[in-house]
Amino acid sequence: MLEKLGSALKGVMDKLLKKGYVDADVLDEVAKDIQRSLLASDVEVKLVFELTKTIKDRSLKEKPPAGVTQREHVVRVVYDELVSFLGKEAKPLPVQRTKILLVGLFGSGKTTTAGKLAKYYQRKGLRPVLVACDTFRPAAYEQLVQIGSTLGVPVIGEPGEKDSSKVLQNALKQTSKYDVVIVDSSGRDALDGEMINEVKKLNAILAAEERLMVIPADLGQQAGPQARAFRDALGITGVIVTKMDGTAKGGGALSACAATGAPVRLIGVGEKLDALEEYDPKRFVSRLIGFGDLEGLLERAKEMKIDEAQAQKLVTGEFTLDEFYNQIKQVKGAGSLAQMAEMIPGIGKLIGTKIPKEELERQEARMERFGHIIGSMTPQEKKTPEVLNASRIKRIAAGSGSSEQDVRELLKMFEQSRKMMKTMGKGGKQMKALMKQFGMKM
Repeated sequence: MLEKLGSALKGVMDKLLKKGYVDADVLDEVAKDIQRSLLASDVEVKLVFELTKTIKDRSLKEKPPAGVTQREHVVRVVYDELVSFLGKEAKPLPVQRTKILLVGLFGSGKTTTAGKLAKYYQRKGLRPVLVACDTFRPAAYEQLVQIGSTLGVPVIGEPGEKDSSKVLQNALKQTSKYDVVIVDSSGRDALDGEMINEVKKLNAILAAEERLMVIPADLGQQAGPQARAFRDALGITGVIVTKMDGTAKGGGALSACAATGAPVRLIGVGEKLDALEEYDPKRFVSRLIGFGDLEGLLERAKEMKIDEAQAQKLVTGEFTLDEFYNQIKQVKGAGSLAQMAEMIPGIGKLIGTKIPKEELERQEARMERFGHIIGSMTPQEKKTPEVLNASRIKRIAAGSGSSEQDVRELLKMFEQSRKMMKTMGKGGKQMKALMKQFGMKM
């Protein structure tokens, strides 16, 4: 997600942390780096220069708190201002019985987002139902039915009926046994009077607790005027930004929505139906600048009913081969390994080596084979893989139907992961101190 922006901002932080002393010249250099990063992400020029001016002013005028170096203080200022710039406080969706109306223009990914929301609530133990009220776009009903079938979530609709109000009135007679009612409404090429009237009628019938507008990240800074228009016309309670995984304009969309006062509630970070995340600016910026999001990782572990003690082992490097494989399998259910990796501080540096996203995706595809390999090991070998010599590796490969290279590859991946976790958990004192100062869990 926002790979280029994140890489650039991590570079800014790396520069800061390597500086022996931070003065006005260093701050000018930092400001220019941040400006280049944000402008490349299609953030409005005026907002960018206001942000960097605030960063410089605060860094020069504010006295660092006791026990905090000037350099650490500047890092904190950059973090604080980026968080404020991208949305200030998080406002998660309530995990309770609720009714949600989705609105948005054509091409925003609204119908797919309806399915992602259903999956989001499924993971939290609630029973969602999808209501197909997009009577304007051909095949919208069929698309939602296909999504619902994939999730095992019921879809209520009336193909052929052109009056979305009638569809909703009839559907609500069948939704009492469900916890979350998610209504997919019709889109248009532009927010016109016809669309406003239709959505207002749906909302009057539904009495939705949440009215969420879906905006694609590739709108960039143009997301702002669109969010403002929907907010003023419909009283939306929040925004879902889609396509955050495949655009360079995501920073522009987020900052534009924040500037209009329309809170971003969720972000779509991939094509899969589980690729929807709560938007918390603090944790989002933490991941962007390389501080990770261990709190988010542990939250996902809880959603998947992974034992917290085992999850703690995973993030501190104190795990066996069996535990490593079992936890990765379960974590994979909450999102791809690449998404999980973003949550781990320093994942961009694994013992000094950057891990390409493509490599993480390849490792995800190898999980099943690795399971067979681990299943062919003795209890002692799983607990202390250091005993695995050439003859043992040959035996394990034959027993699992894999090659010796596959076995060595698993052992290398395991050892690298364990070393990296231990490095971040026990070493990396500067990062750990900064995260503690920021109120982050480590």
